[in-house]
Parts: sequence; C-alpha cells; structure tokens
Amino acid sequence: MQAVIIVIHLMIVLAMIGVVLLQKSEGGGLGMGGGGAGGFLSSRGTANVLTRTTAILAAGFFLTSLALSIIAGIDRKPRSILNTGGAPTVPGAPPPPLDQPGGGLIPGAPLPPAPAAPPAEGGGAPQVPRSQ
Repeated sequence: MQAVIIVIHLMIVLAMIGVVLLQKSEGGGLGMGGGGAGGFLSSRGTANVLTRTTAILAAGFFLTSLALSIIAGIDRKPRSILNTGGAPTVPGAPPPPLDQPGGGLIPGAPLPPAPAAPPAEGGGAPQVPRSQ
C-alpha cells in the first residue's frame, strides 16, 4: 500500500513541476512571452487551466504526503524519555529495594558495583584446546 502511494506521490510531483514550468511568468523572466514559441500560452484561458491544474496537483501532493505520514506512524509505539530501563512500577506500589536493578537509581548517579566474576579454573587464564 505504501509503495503505491509513493509512486502516485512521485507522479504528482513530476506533473506539478512540469505544470509550474509551463506557466508564463509575471515578469517574463523565462523569455516565453514573445516569438512563436510563446504563442500557445498567450491566451488567458490557458493560464486559468494551468493555475487550476497546479492547485489540483498541490492538493493531491498534500493528501499523499498526509497519507504517507499516517502510514509511517501506524507501527510507531510511544516511548518515554524518562524511562531509563528500570523495573516497571505500578502506580501506588512501593519502589523497588535499593539493591535490585532500577531500585533507587537517579539518572546520572553512578551505578552500584557489579558482582565479581568467579575465578577461572587452572590458574586464571582461559585455556584454548590445541588441535593435533
């Protein structure tokens, strides 16, 4: 579904670029006002058609952009910036003890020391089996 909307969105963008470039500028900066090349855009009716087409394409661009942003936000789950990974608490429940993970921790405060690892067998260094 999202791929279809993206393709429609891109087609609208390309059409809108083309229609805007076809319009006659107010100051004649693009040089399309004189000569034989500008003759088919000289009538007032053509300018109204191009203006309406631009408005319709702009509305389509807005709607496809809105649809894409809604589709992108469907799977997004809200997260709190205050939740630092501590134990989840139920409102009204007592806080977890200080010796458990997440208990009594203040953001930015040093973490309690980790428990020491048990000593390795055979003198401390890990042994690698030898291939024969």
